[in-house]
Amino acid sequence: MKFTEEHEWLRPEEDEENVVTVGITEYAAEQLGDIVFVELPEEGATVVKEDDVVVIESVKAASDIMAPVDGEIVEVNSALEENPGLVNEDPLGAGWFFKIRVEDMSALDDLMDEAAYKKFI
Repeated sequence: MKFTEEHEWLRPEEDEENVVTVGITEYAAEQLGDIVFVELPEEGATVVKEDDVVVIESVKAASDIMAPVDGEIVEVNSALEENPGLVNEDPLGAGWFFKIRVEDMSALDDLMDEAAYKKFI
């Protein structure tokens, strides 16, 4: 897994070439508090790094999640529309937001590994 300074995690999919699953870290989910609404991007949308792609509303605040890399949204976690609390319950698993087909996988090389992220927070 790789991590961003915006508290997103990226996990390359083993069975899909150049596809990465994106979510937020446990730390981010704790800071946001109980998440009550998630607006996901459209499948098929092309995004550029730092584009706002997900809107999260919690009991504390509303936040935007930015695209961590350039690519095409190939799948969204529609379960979050019915149960946004999955992000709090399992942020590194069932609470993922979207899968993105990355144009250049070397873009992940600039991101933090788990040890660097733990030091960062």
